[in-house]
Amino acid sequence: MTADPASTTTACYRHPDRPAALGCSRCERPICLQDAVDAPVGYLCPECAKVPRSQVRAARSNAVPLTKLLVGVNVVLFLLQQVPDLGVTTAGVLFGPAVAVGEWWRVVTGGFLHGGIVHIGFNGYLLWMLGQMLEPETGSARFGALYAAGLFGGSAGALLLSWDAPTLGASGAVFGLMGAAMVGMRRRGVNPWRSSIGTLVLLNLVFTFAVPGVSIGGHVGGLLGGAVAALPVFQATLPTRQSRLVVPWAIALAIGALAIWLGASGPFL
Repeated sequence: MTADPASTTTACYRHPDRPAALGCSRCERPICLQDAVDAPVGYLCPECAKVPRSQVRAARSNAVPLTKLLVGVNVVLFLLQQVPDLGVTTAGVLFGPAVAVGEWWRVVTGGFLHGGIVHIGFNGYLLWMLGQMLEPETGSARFGALYAAGLFGGSAGALLLSWDAPTLGASGAVFGLMGAAMVGMRRRGVNPWRSSIGTLVLLNLVFTFAVPGVSIGGHVGGLLGGAVAALPVFQATLPTRQSRLVVPWAIALAIGALAIWLGASGPFL
């Protein structure tokens, strides 16, 4: 039976006389520094580290049902956007004046629409890559909270900085997952700026500020939203595993409410 490191003890499960400085990224058992084995995100206990890499990849591909669903929804909606008579883009794009007259759903739907094949291809690839990294570690429910926080954070940032400019794309949610991955690494004692995730974030931020027409508010807002929601997900001092699910969802919904309020309030800048 797997112990919950947050609810029983802070001692290493293999060496009860040693404090558990870390937690296994896969089984979440508390481990001391001597037992920690480097992993792509955080550290593994010796037992989990013995599982062959090919077996881990196969297990991960079967452990990302929400990631698969989200990628599928984005692709299906993109295909529907190509049917002019349906008016999917017009009805769903994030647009402050429309939110102000009660079309609050745009805060959500704008994050599932895209402006072209390159746009959805890039976002879909990053979503798949980050989902493979995060969903098996957090579980689908908490991964959903991280995705929602990034999406809502992106909508809030876009409405704050460009209220009257139509905005669409899953970039806010994807940036949210990048922010969550960085928080997860930091919580596990890994410097994210020395990892591929840190490089990915840096390159995307350069792209955000250097390329005209990119939603700065959407990307930065998504990054911050995902990072904030990730704090309780990777916080071992919360009393129960349930609290590490409820709190991030509460944060995500609060960010969503903020986005709706920003849309209804009119331009700020």
